[in-house]
Amino acid sequence: MNDDSVPPANLAPATDAGVRPEAWTQATPQPSSAGGPAPLPLVVAVSGGSGAWYAQRLIQVLVRSGRQVHLLLSGAGAQVTQQELGVRVDLHNPDLQAWLGLSAAEQSLVHYHRLNDYFTPVASGSYRTAGMVVCPCSGGTLSAIAHGSSTNLIHRAAEVHLKERRKLILVPRETPLSRVALQNMLLAHDAGAVVMPASPGWYHGVTELEDLVKFMVARILDQFDIPNEVIHRWGT
Repeated sequence: MNDDSVPPANLAPATDAGVRPEAWTQATPQPSSAGGPAPLPLVVAVSGGSGAWYAQRLIQVLVRSGRQVHLLLSGAGAQVTQQELGVRVDLHNPDLQAWLGLSAAEQSLVHYHRLNDYFTPVASGSYRTAGMVVCPCSGGTLSAIAHGSSTNLIHRAAEVHLKERRKLILVPRETPLSRVALQNMLLAHDAGAVVMPASPGWYHGVTELEDLVKFMVARILDQFDIPNEVIHRWGT
């Protein structure tokens, strides 16, 4: 967990009533069984780093593009979500409408797993996925993944993606960075992960705080080769 303050009330991300659908459905719908093979699901893990808004918007875009999501949430991640989004999340039975602003139909694409349940599909390499992202990624989670010290399902799922040579994206949000954190990032990188610090650019026409969130969401989608128009591209 980090010590960032709660966003100002007029900029804080809203739940369902405040979500602007036109701004967060700009990922190309994925093929269905009627028009080709369905895309493989993605694993989204939310740990205790600051940046709960990134996770909320990322999951919204993935689900609204028709992608299935296996969702993992740590206890610290739930605490940060409450601090930054003002939403209390029950680790045993989260309210996906209150947390993520998803309709009943959209919620059917989200598969939530408790961190002590190793009988879930994502705990095994035999279950195929298109990749995994830890967003935000706390320093403790980064360290556990970098050193292979698996103590919960987030760590195990990340270990699976590394050993299977699948895409694993880690989104840390910390500043300044200690030597230990930098070394852990290098270890994770050398093991095959993509380390993508939450450092949004400003060149895409930023006019409000949400534009910075869009930048990170778009860059994560790019890593998974999911076509999207969440931001204006450089030179376009």
